[in-house]
Amino acid sequence: MALEDIIKPENLVYKKPDILNDNPMHYCPGCSHGVVHKIIAEILEEMGMEENTIAIAPVGCAVFAYNYIDVDWEEAAHGRAPAVATAIKRLRPDKLVFTYQGDGDLSAIGTAETIHACNRGESIAIIFINNGIYGMTGGQMAPTTLEGMKTSTCPYGRDVKLNGYPLKITNQLKELEGIRFITRESVHTAAAVRKAKKAIRKAFENSLDGKGGTNVVEIVSTCSSGWKLTPEKANKWMEENMFPAYPLGVLVDKDANK
Repeated sequence: MALEDIIKPENLVYKKPDILNDNPMHYCPGCSHGVVHKIIAEILEEMGMEENTIAIAPVGCAVFAYNYIDVDWEEAAHGRAPAVATAIKRLRPDKLVFTYQGDGDLSAIGTAETIHACNRGESIAIIFINNGIYGMTGGQMAPTTLEGMKTSTCPYGRDVKLNGYPLKITNQLKELEGIRFITRESVHTAAAVRKAKKAIRKAFENSLDGKGGTNVVEIVSTCSSGWKLTPEKANKWMEENMFPAYPLGVLVDKDANK
């Protein structure tokens, strides 16, 4: 029996999204980026937005996101993605506009752009990957690095007397009047992936309905290479250490009671 006789359309329960390119991903084994890329591609196809999306990726592990998700991409200087997204959305309000940023980008050099875009209530979606470390450039300490967490630039662990406290920027963003929806998710289990996908779709739909307000989805993620752990141990470390510091769940949803 031929393979095409077995895999008939009516028997198909899952397939790779058509807009997810066949290019081999450069991410390390166990990295959360690949999973998030996949669910973003699925959502855009399910929404029928393949030809009406403009995404912005700045510097960081996801700088080559345009190699994998086949929509229109704009590269931004380090940290400036929310500012670029603001300009694009104001010029093309009919488009789905989202940024895809890491913690070093969004909560370090891009802190000002992030805060002011959210405070203005720009009708964009921000996907924020938080793995607590600079994964692309050698595993240095990030603003989100946990107290006592070891990195290449704090090999004995983050010392708050020297380095300050971890920056929980999502908690700060939720206080801004321009925020419409903000949640913290993960993709370490199948159930978590489903919740993250639902949250990202909500952020995208909110950004399109004309009601205004900024939508932020933080994904608490692993960095197996930066943490010097296997993918399996990285997930366990994340559950035991990252989740207590960055608890999962919805922080703001202004549409919840409407």
